[in-house]
Amino acid sequence: MLTTSLDPHAAEARPRLLDTVDRVCEMCFGLFMALTFVGAVSAVGAPADAPRTMFFTALGCNLAWGLADAVMYLVRTLTERGRRLSLVRAVRNAGDPGDAIARLRDALSPALRTLVDDAELEAMRGRLARTAELPARPALSAQDLLAAAGIFLLVVLATFPVALPFIVFADVSTALLVSRLLTILMLFGAGIALGRHAGFGGWIAGAAMTLVGVALTMAIIALGG
Repeated sequence: MLTTSLDPHAAEARPRLLDTVDRVCEMCFGLFMALTFVGAVSAVGAPADAPRTMFFTALGCNLAWGLADAVMYLVRTLTERGRRLSLVRAVRNAGDPGDAIARLRDALSPALRTLVDDAELEAMRGRLARTAELPARPALSAQDLLAAAGIFLLVVLATFPVALPFIVFADVSTALLVSRLLTILMLFGAGIALGRHAGFGGWIAGAAMTLVGVALTMAIIALGG
């Protein structure tokens, strides 16, 4: 999760490596990737080694995507940190306080701009002006690397509920059925987690996420999965 603080060092005080939305979304991303790939492979046919092929193909797919997602997380984090650092420097170096306040207001989200007045922005400008020496350039911290590793693991681990039945069951049709049922159950749990985090009915969100999973599964079946 990218912090919204203007402090370039704010990531060091981050209480969690990934928040609830990050964790659930990364898990769902890996889940959908594995489910889609397993469906695509099953559409080709079912030779004798199909179960093992599906398992290792889905695992390899999510290893690649997990790595790509983790790297892009670091890129996004570094880019956002550089943007904040540039903003702090621009505010500190502004010759006119009015210009500094305008820059701070532009950095706020549209919803916050109407809630923060110039006096509050002036107080923020004063605190930024008294900030200790700024880093020469944005940098990644150990927490950022741990968060990227967490993203990688979430995407990869989401493969197993979808792909593991192909190792457990010799019959491809049975493995496909169990795989899809486990996927729907995981999506239901993910929906509940997101619903509770957002403050509305967890069961409703779970049902909605399940419908998305059912629709995706039906699409895969229709395509020959």
